[in-house]
Amino acid sequence: MTSTNLKITIDVRTGSAAPYEQLRAQIADRARTGKLPAGFKLPTVRGLAEELGLAANTVAKAYRALEADGVIETRGRNGTFVAAAGEGAAREAASAAQAYADRVHRLGLTEAEAVSAAAEALRARYTAR
Repeated sequence: MTSTNLKITIDVRTGSAAPYEQLRAQIADRARTGKLPAGFKLPTVRGLAEELGLAANTVAKAYRALEADGVIETRGRNGTFVAAAGEGAAREAASAAQAYADRVHRLGLTEAEAVSAAAEALRARYTAR
C-alpha cells in the first residue's frame, strides 16, 4: 500500500513493525530530513486511511504518537501539519533529559554513572533498529 502524496508504503504482510508504527516512522523520518517541510498539510485521518487501505484508528494512533513527539501539530478544523523542524522534539528531549537528571540525582548516581546508563540505553535502542 502506498500514499502517492507522502510516498508512504505500508507492508502489512511482511512488515516487521505494526502498520501504525511503519506510518509513524516514515512520516517522522520525512519530517526530520526535510522531505516533508514544516507547515506541510497532512491528509485527514480518514483520507490517509482510505488511501493506504488501513483502519482510521491505525492512522489516528500514528498521528497521536507523532503529535506527542512534536513532529506534527493539529490546528483544529484547519488540519494537521508538520511542525516546525526540531522545535517540539528539542523541547521534549530537553524535558526528558531534565527528568532523567533529577531521577538519577535522587538515586545517588554519579554524573559518570548517569551518562553511562543513558549511553547504554541509547546504544541498545539504536542498534535494535
